[in-house]
Amino acid sequence: MKKSSLNRFILMDVIFYAAVPYLIWEYGRDLVGDYAAILISSVPGIVYTCYRFFVEKQFNITGLFILGSLVLDNVADILSGSAERMLQNDIYLGLFYVMIHLFAFIIKRPFSLYFAVDFAYMLGYKRKDSLWLYFQKGIFKWFQIIQLCFIIRGLFMAGLTAFLLQRYSVDGYGKMLIYKQVLGWFFSILITGLFIYINIPIQKFLESRLDRPEGNEKKQQFSGKATE
Repeated sequence: MKKSSLNRFILMDVIFYAAVPYLIWEYGRDLVGDYAAILISSVPGIVYTCYRFFVEKQFNITGLFILGSLVLDNVADILSGSAERMLQNDIYLGLFYVMIHLFAFIIKRPFSLYFAVDFAYMLGYKRKDSLWLYFQKGIFKWFQIIQLCFIIRGLFMAGLTAFLLQRYSVDGYGKMLIYKQVLGWFFSILITGLFIYINIPIQKFLESRLDRPEGNEKKQQFSGKATE
C-alpha cells in the first residue's frame, strides 16, 4: 500500500470512527438523549465500513468477517434499549469475539492466516498455494502469534470499555471513543508490523527449497510479495 493511500485511510478512520461520532455525541445528546445519540453516532462508521467493504471488493473470509461483525454490533445496539445497556453489550460482544478468536487459535485455524490468504489472492496468488505456504513450519507460528494479538486486543478493548463505563458512566462515552481509537491504532500498528515481518520467514523457507525441483516451482510462484 502506498504511503499516500495509507495516510488517507488513517485520516478517514479518524474522521468516521472518532471525530464525527464524538461531535454527534457531544452536540446531539441534549437534543435526542444518550441512547439515540450513541446510535446515531455509529452511523458514520457503519457507512464508511460498508463503503470500504464494496470498494475494496472484500467478498471473501475477511470481508464476511467484517460484515458479520458489523451486523452483530448493530443488532446488539438496536436491541439494547438504553445507552448504558448498549455499552455493556459492547463489552459482552467484544468478549464473544475474543472467544471466537481463541477457538480459532486452539484448533490452529487462525483468522490471521486466512486474512493473509485473501490479501495474497488480491495480489494474484492462488489461494491453495498461499494456504500450502502459510501452513509450513516456521511460518505458521507467526500467524498464531498474530491471532494471539487479536485475542489480547479484544480483552484490552473490553477491559477499557468496562473501566471507563464504571468510572465515568455513560457520560464518558466521548472519552471511550478517543481512548479506544488510540488503543486500536496501537494494536493495528503491532499487527501490521507482524504481517510485514512474516515475509522474512517466508523468503527463508522458499530459499531453503531452491535445491529441490518442486521447490523451484514454488519459489517462482511466491517470489516477491507474498503477504504484503
